[in-house]
Amino acid sequence: MPVLPGPPPVEVTLRRTARARRMSLRVSRLDGRVTLSLPPVVREAEAMAFLRAQEDWIRKALLNVVQSGAVALGDEIPVEGRLVRLMPGQGRNLVLTQDTLLVPGQAERVGARVAAYLKTKARDRLAAASDHYAGRIGRQYRTLTLRDTRSRWGSCTSEAGLMYSWRLIMAPPQVLDYVAAHEVAHLIEMNHSPRFWAIVDDLMPDYAVHRRWLKSEGHALHSYRFAG
Repeated sequence: MPVLPGPPPVEVTLRRTARARRMSLRVSRLDGRVTLSLPPVVREAEAMAFLRAQEDWIRKALLNVVQSGAVALGDEIPVEGRLVRLMPGQGRNLVLTQDTLLVPGQAERVGARVAAYLKTKARDRLAAASDHYAGRIGRQYRTLTLRDTRSRWGSCTSEAGLMYSWRLIMAPPQVLDYVAAHEVAHLIEMNHSPRFWAIVDDLMPDYAVHRRWLKSEGHALHSYRFAG
C-alpha cells in the first residue's frame, strides 16, 4: 500500500480497474480511507506523482472526515431527525423525551442498549411506512429485514423482500418515508426507469428533497458507533 509521506503519513489504497480512463481520488467521509482509482496501464511511479500533486486536496478532505466514537452517556445522537442527549435512566426501558434519551443500566452497556432501542423503533416505523405505500399501489411484500449496510439504504428483491438500514431511524421521518416509498415502488418496477420514478413521484411528490438529504447528510449517520 503506497504511503504519502508527511505529518502524518497517509496510506493510500490503489484500485486498478479497466473501467477507469484516468486517475481519480476518493476520501471516504466515514473512515478517512484514501483510494486512488487508476487504469491498469498506469505505473505506480506515475500514481505517486499524482498523489503528491494532490496532497493539499487530500489533507484538506481528511480534515472534514466525520470522527467516530462509541456513544456514551452525555453524547448526543439523532433520533428521527432531532438531536437527543443520552442520559442515565431508571427502571428497565429506555425513555425518549423531547431532548433526551434516558438509558438505564450499566454505563458500559449504553451503546448496545441504544442500538437495540433504535432497531426496534426502526422496524416499527419502516413496517408502517412500507405497509402504507404497498397498500397505495395494491402490492404486498413478503419479508422485511433490517441490516447495517453502508452501500445502500434499502433494497427490494424479486421475491418481494424488503431490506432497510436500521440507521434510517436517525434521519428525519420524511427521509425514512422516502426510502420506504422507493423500495416499495420496486414491487412494480425492478429498475430505475422513468416508469419507476413516476411511481415514486406519485407516492411522494417531494421525494427529490429527501433523496438529496441522504446524499449530502446520510453519511453522518454511519459515524455513530454503538459498541466498543
